[in-house]
Amino acid sequence: MNNPFNLKHSLLVATLLVSPLAQSATTSQADYATGKSRISADFKADKTACSSLAGNAKDICVEEAIAKEKVARAELDAGHTGTAADRNKVLVVKAESGYAVAKEKCDDLAGNAKDVCVKEAKAVEVKALTDAKVGKQIGEATASAAEDKRDAEYKVAAEKCDAMSGDAKAGCLSAAKAKFGKS
Repeated sequence: MNNPFNLKHSLLVATLLVSPLAQSATTSQADYATGKSRISADFKADKTACSSLAGNAKDICVEEAIAKEKVARAELDAGHTGTAADRNKVLVVKAESGYAVAKEKCDDLAGNAKDVCVKEAKAVEVKALTDAKVGKQIGEATASAAEDKRDAEYKVAAEKCDAMSGDAKAGCLSAAKAKFGKS
């Protein structure tokens, strides 16, 4: 019925389907409010569609609806704010939601097969959370490197200004401070 390959495949497909993020553009407040309303309506519709199911199939359906809503809200927030923290939150929410759905799917199994399924789902979640953490660290390192680079470029510009004197030197230093964000 559910073998480990299908579980991994379904997690990969689910991650790829919800991947698009608004990277640099931010949404207006009106679009944000509309998006929240749409997400809530979609969630209610998805949850209502689950009511015709029974047993674990219903549980899986509800868990998928919850996961879809959480990911959509995280992506909406990331698109609205455009911050790296919110983009990273999307990755975390996807990992956690994917795990919750995969774990629910494992309930159809029994014994060792269920244990293996749950462990594989957890391993996929841990990997995704680690990737999100690495992405966050890379973002922080990139910001730090950019600041170091800006400082070095400012020092070069200031050194060039030292060859001047009087108003020319003052103007040169003011221009360098403005260019490299120094006060």
